[in-house]
Amino acid sequence: MIQDKIRELSGNIFSGVVANRRHLHSHPELSFHEVETSAFVARKLEELGLEYHKMADTGLVALIKGDKPSNNVVALRADMDALPILEANDVPYRSKNSGVMHACGHDVHTSSLLGTAKILTSLKSEFGGIIKLIFQPAEEKLPGGASLMIKEGVLENPKPQAVIGQHVMPLIDAGKVGFRAGKYMASADELYVTVKGKGGHAAQPQQNIDPVIITAHILTALQQVISRFADPKNPSVLSFGKVIANGATNVIPNEVYLEGTFRTMDEKWRADAHIRMKKMAEGIAEAMGGSCDFNIMKGYPFLVNEEKLTASTRGHAEDYLGKENVLDLDIWMAAEDFAFYSQKADSCFYRLGTRNESRGIISSVHTPTFDVEESALELSTGLMAYLAIKQLGN
Repeated sequence: MIQDKIRELSGNIFSGVVANRRHLHSHPELSFHEVETSAFVARKLEELGLEYHKMADTGLVALIKGDKPSNNVVALRADMDALPILEANDVPYRSKNSGVMHACGHDVHTSSLLGTAKILTSLKSEFGGIIKLIFQPAEEKLPGGASLMIKEGVLENPKPQAVIGQHVMPLIDAGKVGFRAGKYMASADELYVTVKGKGGHAAQPQQNIDPVIITAHILTALQQVISRFADPKNPSVLSFGKVIANGATNVIPNEVYLEGTFRTMDEKWRADAHIRMKKMAEGIAEAMGGSCDFNIMKGYPFLVNEEKLTASTRGHAEDYLGKENVLDLDIWMAAEDFAFYSQKADSCFYRLGTRNESRGIISSVHTPTFDVEESALELSTGLMAYLAIKQLGN
């Protein structure tokens, strides 16, 4: 059976996949600066005899063609960038680039896809069709490497019938994976707001236009955009994590600066909310004698897993891993630029368990102590190879 061949191959290459992951983890690079990472991936593709071409500066795309006749195409995606975090792990493969860390598992995604590529090139006689390998830069930074690669034609020539991606999940034990059909992750917009007034002595408020008080009213009122205008059935989040009013106990400042995020899962509502937030904030400021610059940096769209594709992919995962190792996922209000693929093509984005409590591997992504249970790399390479072959119709 093809499962048995893939399991054997994933076991044979496991040590090499771990070595690749540790090399990448030791040499992380920030979004849009994945120069050495891209070169490393290119060398590994060349070793497999695969031709590739570059996209979005540091992105790479390669094709694996099965020997059997078929016109079907499936794309597999991995992201390559790291985060501006100082690693706290005391491990042999700790980051050598101070202040930069693979704290979101992209080293796992990249090394896994390289391993999957090695398995698939060994099995070309077993399947027909084309598997497109997408090694993508800059998932962590707007406008997102996915959007740039799509603009440059990554979903064309040939056009995939399905795009599949995986992502580490430290909440799930290693050896298990998670799926959710339909809407899964939120869109994410960045809000940058400056509330302007007239500063002065705090003991003479009648001579000032207090931007701190105006800001307080704006922050409270904006929550009505969620509680009174959003459909309760549509998840929405509006949060402000940065508020700067550089006054003092006796000084009212001239302006207050805010930064926040707005997230939801409906593009029509998203656009409407942008108008409502801006209009409300500017109206309150004007009514209170001040002004407001409300700027929205539009981020990633919401991520939707196509129902039929996700159902079949989940079924294949159960065949490969056993039903007990395939879990249901809940909606997650974080964002992912894989969402750009999901808005353009039938897509499935699933979660790879990397948790091991007995070894203390429990830290969340985007933290200085994030790490993974590396045994998950054997599963990640084999499962993705099996999913790709099955989705090609073999």
